[in-house]
Amino acid sequence: MDKNELFRNIPKVDVLLERESMAALIGRYGRSLVTEAVRTETEQLRRTIRETEDESAALAAVAGLEESIARRLEELCTPRVRKVINATGTILHTNLGRAPISRAQAEKLADIVTGYSNLEYDLEGARRGERYAHFEWLLCRLTGAEAAMVVNNNAAAVLLVLSTLAAGGEVLVSRGELVEIGGKFRVPDVCRQSGATLREVGTTNKTHFSDYEEALGDETKAILKVHTSNYRIVGFTESVPAAELAELAHGHGVPMIEDLGSGVLVDLEDYGLGHEPTVQESVRAGIDVVCFSGDKLLGGPQAGIIVGKKEYIARMKRHPLTRALRVDKFTVTALELVLLEYLKKESVARNVPVLRMISEKEPSVRARAEKLADMLRRRELRADIAVAPCQSQVGGGSLPLERLESAAVTLDPWQMSADALEHAMLALPVPIVPRVAEDKVLLDMRTVAEDELETAARMLGEVLG
Repeated sequence: MDKNELFRNIPKVDVLLERESMAALIGRYGRSLVTEAVRTETEQLRRTIRETEDESAALAAVAGLEESIARRLEELCTPRVRKVINATGTILHTNLGRAPISRAQAEKLADIVTGYSNLEYDLEGARRGERYAHFEWLLCRLTGAEAAMVVNNNAAAVLLVLSTLAAGGEVLVSRGELVEIGGKFRVPDVCRQSGATLREVGTTNKTHFSDYEEALGDETKAILKVHTSNYRIVGFTESVPAAELAELAHGHGVPMIEDLGSGVLVDLEDYGLGHEPTVQESVRAGIDVVCFSGDKLLGGPQAGIIVGKKEYIARMKRHPLTRALRVDKFTVTALELVLLEYLKKESVARNVPVLRMISEKEPSVRARAEKLADMLRRRELRADIAVAPCQSQVGGGSLPLERLESAAVTLDPWQMSADALEHAMLALPVPIVPRVAEDKVLLDMRTVAEDELETAARMLGEVLG
């Protein structure tokens, strides 16, 4: 193999850029980006020639240079965040973006954010407005609170609440409520960052009213109750109801704060699940400040929602941290659209995807599984295809003990392992994220929407057809 001859066959950058194929790429991507890709790929080609002893491979690499340049440009300009089909059965899948919003809400969101909006403009008064005004009245109406505001996530909400109400003093928290959320982010860490001192009371499994009474002192700035939404302590346990703690706090002139975590605005018992404390219950119990997530059981965008007494919310709105933690126009718009659905009680479970998936009955899920299985069988895939019962979960640190009866399409591939099929599915143009069990791939249909079936069948056809 004459490597010098191969090197001479590599066109110069300026010569390549004059070719018709490159002119088309320049029209699509711009000259500077195409020039960068040409230089990168020609250098890669030189490395390939230097390192290989396979003449046919080297010749193929030289012949495919223009195709490699086009492929590099396409990869470079393809968004890294992509739509995936969630076939895991985990409704609030943290790694897959948690709560999806509905297509109708997304279309309204796109219509608003692709132009200008009255984000901070009072149209009636023709003057500067407040971004909280768009949803504050909704949150107050839905929860019964006096005031509300929103920051970028619930950890930020807890940080802002404690920084505003407890900095420089002590916060009483039950030892059994010192939770850790994702990424080793812990309540004690948030408390420390806020400038407040954490005062643990009780034990891991039992905290009594008297524990709080004995810990209250001149340095106490607040009592914090944290809902353990991502785990449960069972057996020999005891905790103090938030309403009793509120009375204790008010008797000593300090605010009562509750971190509800997932944030529920509907009674989940109506959907056949166990009771989960609602925001309305906390407000009625006299809690001064309640915070919760927007993208968990509420079913909206990522946000930390704070509701409570007007005097405390007003102080938080003026706190310097608020500017750093504020939500943008996308979150404000999406949150308002989702909250508006909660005004229509009869249709909220149908129009908020998270609630729809939680409330859907097993026969309905099974019917969708049978439909996808039939679509796959018609494509004559190289796999055994069946429908089997399975169990879904809510996920996202919510309702950890709840399991939802569901149905899955199972794929037992003939010419590859289940793990290999899973990796192939993740590499598809529209990736499908499944579960793998007993060397079979499971597509839990609770989290696969009706309008995703055709795409799922087509994508699986690319792998197994």
